[in-house]
Parts: sequence; C-alpha cells; structure tokens
Amino acid sequence: MPIPFRDADDLDKLGAAGYLKIEALPRGAGYMGVLFLINARGEPLEFTYNRIETPNTFLWRQQDTRRHATKNLVASLLSICPKVPRLLLCLADEVDSELFCQDIQVSIPVCRIAPGTQVVAYSLSEETRDDADTPEPTHLFWFPTRPGDDSVEQQLLKYLTARGLLAEPFERAVIGLREVYRTEGKGKK
Repeated sequence: MPIPFRDADDLDKLGAAGYLKIEALPRGAGYMGVLFLINARGEPLEFTYNRIETPNTFLWRQQDTRRHATKNLVASLLSICPKVPRLLLCLADEVDSELFCQDIQVSIPVCRIAPGTQVVAYSLSEETRDDADTPEPTHLFWFPTRPGDDSVEQQLLKYLTARGLLAEPFERAVIGLREVYRTEGKGKK
C-alpha cells in the first residue's frame, strides 16, 4: 500500500514563465531567437526557436531592419510555441519597448529586465517601471502594466527571483540556441 503524501513544493499551479532571447546571426545576416519556458522550479518545459534572415540592402535603415526582423521573429516564436506562459520575460537591451507596446499585442504580462546600472529607454506612457528584489539592482519594465501583488504572475516572479531564476534562464536559452544552430549545419553541404 502506498504511503499517502502531498508535495509541499507544489508550484505547478503557478504555470510557466517564458524567456525570450534574441541574438544576431554571425556576419549580420539576420537574427535567431528562442522562447524558453520554465516552471517556478526552473525546470525546462518548452524550447521554441527560429531564425530570420535580414535583407542586406541600401533601401533599409539599420534600425528599421532590426525592428522588422525582431517583430517577425518574435511573432513566429509566439505562433509556434505549444504552451502559453503566465508571463514573458526579455532583456531590455535586446527588446525595445516598441515591440510589445506598438508592434505585437499579447494577452500576458511582458517584463523587460535590465541591470540597475544600465540606462534603458522605456515608454513612460505604456510601460510601468518597477525594481526587482534581487541582490544586484534590477529594473523591470512591465507592459501593459505590472501585475498585482496577489496575482499568480507576481507569485511566479517572486518564486523565480527567490531561486535565482530571474536572469539565469537567458543563459541556458543562449546555450541551447547556439547548440541547435551549430548542429543544424552539420552534415549539410
């Protein structure tokens, strides 16, 4: 007969956090991106990735090329990800406020993260600035607004922060992304 028990650390009810990571392809040929979903324990749930090539032409301004490519890359990641996270985290130096304030609308809270020592542009009218409870100063820029203190999204963020998972999953996402695209080219001529 099994011994009755209950998992004291039952965090599944908090759902998943999505980490959006975008990197330039070598030689400026485009961008690659990943939407990495983890639970509150930091366990991986989904790893959705894609890349997009950018035109190398004199007709595009550099910032327009980047914005257009980022929008299309993120739209593709959102459309193929099989699970919906409770919140979406991204790095403020990779994702401009315009992406989610103007270009793409999502139904979940988006949080752009920046080290406290980094100066980051943000939309005063559309983003809410907050600070994370971390050892190092960290700024959070929420769109469309910061979730309430008692919300599931804030509970998830608190668990992630307490476990040192506010920024660390971005590192795992990069490792996975580089591994995928390094091995993808092997065996091709």
